[in-house]
Amino acid sequence: MELNYKTAEKALHAAKEKALSMNIPVSIVVVDAGGHLVSLARLDSVYGVIDFAVKKAKTAVMFGVNSDVMGEIISEAGIHSYGMLNSNDGLLTIAGGVVLKNTEGKIIGAIGSSGGTPEQDKEIAEAGALTIA
Repeated sequence: MELNYKTAEKALHAAKEKALSMNIPVSIVVVDAGGHLVSLARLDSVYGVIDFAVKKAKTAVMFGVNSDVMGEIISEAGIHSYGMLNSNDGLLTIAGGVVLKNTEGKIIGAIGSSGGTPEQDKEIAEAGALTIA
């Protein structure tokens, strides 16, 4: 299964419901396996976090791991971390970007959330990701 609009909207809806239940104004995005935007919801969040959500999702899909895991990898890179963070038009390596996998375990995209704490953003994104598996 590849990521299509219907599947992306299903993940986005679940993440939106989680954010609304937590009363957190976030932006949530779903990107495909190439990191291209498929769907977006801005739940009364400030404008700046839209880009954060996109970068978290793109970071997750480009490297095949959740954005916070990539942050752990980069934090151990020492002198090379600056170059890693600024590659690919900039990465955002804090929690909130979660890979989306199909039933065979193939990465088909990612979901990103931003506007809450990193932990809240991750919880919201994970709620969306759970609808795919």
